[in-house]
Amino acid sequence: MRSIRLSFLQMTAYMRRDMMLFAACLAPVLAGIFVRFAIPFLEEILTEYFHMAMIISPYYRLIDVFFAMLTPAMFCFVSAMVSLEEADEKTAIYLFVTPLRKTGYLSARFGVPAFIAFLVTVILLPVFKLTALLAVDIVLFAAAGTLQGMIIALLVVTISSNKLEGMAVTKFSALIILGAAVPFFIEDHMQYMVSLLPSFWIGKAACENILFYMLPAVALSIIWIGVLLRWYLRKI
Repeated sequence: MRSIRLSFLQMTAYMRRDMMLFAACLAPVLAGIFVRFAIPFLEEILTEYFHMAMIISPYYRLIDVFFAMLTPAMFCFVSAMVSLEEADEKTAIYLFVTPLRKTGYLSARFGVPAFIAFLVTVILLPVFKLTALLAVDIVLFAAAGTLQGMIIALLVVTISSNKLEGMAVTKFSALIILGAAVPFFIEDHMQYMVSLLPSFWIGKAACENILFYMLPAVALSIIWIGVLLRWYLRKI
C-alpha cells in the first residue's frame, strides 16, 4: 500500500509540472458551472425566441449523464498521459520489478485516480445536476461514469505510443460515451446497433428511468476493461 501511495504521489508531482494536465483536473468544475447556470439561461432565451415550451430541457437528464462521465474521463486522461510518458521513457517496465509490481502500478495509475474521480463525481453531480436525482441515481451514474473513464484511459494507453498520439486517440476514444445519447434520439430497435457500448445502457437507464439497465452497462464495462487491460499489459 505504501508503494502505491508513493507512486500515486509521484504522478501528482508530474501533473503539477504539466499545466495542461493540471487544467484537465479543474475542467469538471468549470463545466459544471456552465451546465448549471448557462444551459438553463440558454434554454430560456431559445424558448422565448422560438416561442416553444421546451427545446433543451427534455435532454437535461442526458446532460447530467454526460457530466457524470466527464470527471472520470478527465482524471483518467491525466493518468493515461502520465502512463504514456513512462512507457515512452521505459520507466514503467522498471517499476514492474520494484516492490510496486504490475498490480501496484496499475492501481496507482488507474485504480486510485478512478476512485478519486468517483468521489469527486458524487460530490459535484448533486451540485450541478439539472434534474432531480436520487442518492442511488447519483452513486450509480458516478460509478458507471468512472468505468467509462477507465475504458477511455486504457484505450489511449493501448493504442497510442506517445503523448502526442495519446491526445489524438483521446478525442476519438471519447466518442464511446456518445452512446448515451442514442436512446434519447432513436426510439425504435435501431438503437440497439450500439448496444455493445456500455454508455448506451447508461443513457437508456437515464432516458427510461429504469436502473436495471445499469447492470448490462457495468457488465459490458468490466468486459471492455478486462480486454483492454490484457492488451495493455501485453504491449508494455
